Order: sequence, then structure tokens, then C-alpha cells
Amino acid sequence: MPLLKWQKSSLCGTGDSCIHVAATTAPRAAIHITESADPSGAILTTTPDDFLSLLQALKGEREVTAHRPTAIDVTVDDDLTVRIHAGATPGTTVTTDRHRWDTFVLGVRAGEFDHFVAQP
Repeated sequence: MPLLKWQKSSLCGTGDSCIHVAATTAPRAAIHITESADPSGAILTTTPDDFLSLLQALKGEREVTAHRPTAIDVTVDDDLTVRIHAGATPGTTVTTDRHRWDTFVLGVRAGEFDHFVAQP
């Protein structure tokens, strides 16, 4: 995998652990998601279309139902551990906490990650 240029939300403090997003174009376009504090070091790789669906769902622009799920699944455990995984990369789960996830969502809603899926 080429060297990735990671971006985190501007709402994430300097030096804080956060969810990071990066993109690659070769050999095919892909979006990568990781959490700097995830002890496993997991990097979830997905398509730009699937990442766009996640952004739309987090912004409330797309309803998520059993009939229209997103390809990226987010679950919150009772202890507020957040797990991010995708059907396209079985066995890869990025783990974060509710505070870091909420910071990422606020950044998504502010449009900070839109350029990853912008159409030319």
C-alpha cells in the first residue's frame, strides 16, 4: 500500500487520538479508515461509493434501513466501544470510543471529509 496522507476532523484536538481517513487511487480508488488509538492498528479499506453512503447516512441525507443498509456498518457496544467494519473487508474492524466517534461525525456533518468522494 502506498504511503497514506491521513486526515482527521479539525474538531479533534492536537495530539488526541482520532478517526483518520485517507484515499488512494492506484491500483483502484479506495478510502481507508483507521483510529490512531486502536491497539490492533486496523485499517478498513472501502470504496468511495460505500464511504459516500456512510457520509450521507451520518449527515441524515440517506435513511439507513434493512432495505437500504450502508456497506460500512457501525455498532456501539454497551460499554460505548464503537466498531466500524465493512462487508467488503471481512475480519477488519476499526475500534474507537463514543467520544472519538462523535467527534468524527461532527466533522462529517461539517463537510470535512466530502472531498474524498467529490465528483470531478
